[in-house]
Amino acid sequence: MWKGPATGKMRMMKRWIFHAAVTLCWVGWFAKGEVFTSIGQMTDLIYAEVELVQSLKEYIQAEEAKLAAVKSWANKLDMLTQISTSDPEGYLAHPVNAYKLMKRLNTEWSELESLVLQDSSDVFIANMSVHRPYFPDEEDEKGAAKALMRLQDTYNLDSESFSKGRLPEADDSVWVPAGVRYNALLTVDDCYDMGKTAYNEGDHYHSVLWMQQALRQLDAGEEAVVSKADVLDYLSYSVYQMGDLPRAIELTRRLVAIDPSHQRAGGNLRYFEGLLSKEMRERERSAPDPAMERPIQLGTYERPRDYLPERETYEALCRGEGVKMTPQRRSRLFCRYQDGNRNPRLLLAPMKEEDEWDSPHIVRYLDALSDEEIEKIKELAKPRLARATVRDPKSGVLTVANYRVSKSAWLEGEDDPVIARVNQRIEDITGLTVDTAELLQVANYGVGGQYEPHYDFSRKDEPDAFKRLGTGNRVATFLNYMSDVEAGGATVFPDFGAAIWPRKGTAVFWYNLFRSGEGDYRTRHAACPVLVGSKWVSNKWIHERGQEFRRPCGLTEVD
Repeated sequence: MWKGPATGKMRMMKRWIFHAAVTLCWVGWFAKGEVFTSIGQMTDLIYAEVELVQSLKEYIQAEEAKLAAVKSWANKLDMLTQISTSDPEGYLAHPVNAYKLMKRLNTEWSELESLVLQDSSDVFIANMSVHRPYFPDEEDEKGAAKALMRLQDTYNLDSESFSKGRLPEADDSVWVPAGVRYNALLTVDDCYDMGKTAYNEGDHYHSVLWMQQALRQLDAGEEAVVSKADVLDYLSYSVYQMGDLPRAIELTRRLVAIDPSHQRAGGNLRYFEGLLSKEMRERERSAPDPAMERPIQLGTYERPRDYLPERETYEALCRGEGVKMTPQRRSRLFCRYQDGNRNPRLLLAPMKEEDEWDSPHIVRYLDALSDEEIEKIKELAKPRLARATVRDPKSGVLTVANYRVSKSAWLEGEDDPVIARVNQRIEDITGLTVDTAELLQVANYGVGGQYEPHYDFSRKDEPDAFKRLGTGNRVATFLNYMSDVEAGGATVFPDFGAAIWPRKGTAVFWYNLFRSGEGDYRTRHAACPVLVGSKWVSNKWIHERGQEFRRPCGLTEVD
């Protein structure tokens, strides 16, 4: 390869790359750090990737003797980015596409960089150095992988369908698989990486699911970088951890047959066979147990229970199952025009109010936000988005948590007239003062974004939760939906079996406290994982102080 001084064409290319890199720096500076938790910020990575593909193509043109492997990479990624940039949010709406973007930028581009380094390509490496600080990191890739597993559990998706990009379809509004317009497949190596992520987290249940899928695709003849022996190594041990000794032995024997010199396989096989022999002897000595005589269904395991007592109910509601909206209850729901007790601002243009639930009373307001207001709120919030936090009940300190996966920003009325107008509208509609309310919180949910069942108000075991605010407890929640969600993303109430689906421009409202000030524990609710789409919401938490004459106290504990 010719390695002389840079030609005029090369100098021009360097200047172009430097200009493009500087242009992208201001876009990427806020995206670093838990990128996967916000689709809104992940769209910027699409454009960063476009710049990298373009610089790679120009590098190929400038360097006449390019390696065939590098050119193949460029062509593949060029086609991919043409699809992704035509509709970035739509493309990332499919969770598999979002995961693969995290993996591609964290892992595969680094592999390409190493390949190109062999050819001393200063221009491309310089461009990579500029962009690298804004790439997703290992935590982002791991977070996106865990998000796919969360979707798999919540929406009962089998690994084979998921790997082929197939998402569930149904006749009602729960499933609207528009995101499948973008082809999204998981390769053997993708499935292996998913399984390895689970394995490293001590999650052998999901490790088995994804290593089995990797093995299934290898057995079907799909080419991969990872070897069948590597897959069997992880799979056999994870199966053993799930308590299935017969299958662990079967898989380990297969591993030994493929690689007789494998450093762990022989020892594992002898250990597993010894354990199985011991179990069989103990069975023979003990009294016959009909349960022990049932044959083991190899490779199928129950998902382990976790810390959330209402997990099954919560996830069923997310799928649209178990909703307790009976005909009798529905007959008590009405729609009406709401003028805020003859509020002057609502007399000429009253709000359309619909009952979503009778007890506790939950209402939905139509046309609560205009499209222009929504776009302005998103524009103001996007540069400020940071990983959403929760308050540790023991220390009282705000911290990130796996059960709340989103990014949020806080907007003041002084930030823009739109925010002041929205705050005033909430006050007019509810009849409650927002002078003592918290700032408008804007949240964007990324890959598998969710907030597991929680209370908005502070309970008796955390009496000092809002003490520093001096405004009392959170008396009510006003939640604006700022996007439609193609699948998933419902707000569910496991205690009484309600599911409320996002509808762009609408808002829902409920009281967290009875008139007596006691917490209404029925209002424990959750934001279901987003299966397809990007979910934007904004909410106003209204506090007790200032409501004394707007919502007088009740005479009993449950008033």
